[in-house]
Amino acid sequence: MSIYDFNVKDINENEVSMSKYKNKVLLIVNVASKCGFTGQYEGLEKLYQTYKNEDFMILGFPSNQFSNQEPGTNKEIQEFCTLTYGVDFDMFAKVDVNGENEIPLYTYLKKEASGILGTESIKWNFTKFLVNKDGKVVDRFGSTTKPKDIEDDIKKLLNK
Repeated sequence: MSIYDFNVKDINENEVSMSKYKNKVLLIVNVASKCGFTGQYEGLEKLYQTYKNEDFMILGFPSNQFSNQEPGTNKEIQEFCTLTYGVDFDMFAKVDVNGENEIPLYTYLKKEASGILGTESIKWNFTKFLVNKDGKVVDRFGSTTKPKDIEDDIKKLLNK
């Protein structure tokens, strides 16, 4: 099993097969517009612009599960990301990343790369999962890890 076995909904509620991202290095992030870490959108976009022509993609999954820090509609989230941070990487419909309504993709990501002390649940916004070109989760980074601090790991997976 790999991430390519899952379907998700994009920010416009269209069904997307994760197989669309085959042979790409992915950084999958649960995002929020009103969080202390929201400024990481800038670093994520910079990473994306640097490596987007080298089979790299960032996937943003808004979630309102952490102190209601993503209260907007998908349309409002998209407008905020575009107007405030110029986000050009792929954004998806608002989801649950923990609990009984979590999307299956996140169940898989958490199982493949547990957090601190082996816990699976996502602790906060801007948790990042790094996925190789074969669709396998290779690492997990917490909210405090800045996007630029993952760049060397991304370059290794891109064989740079």
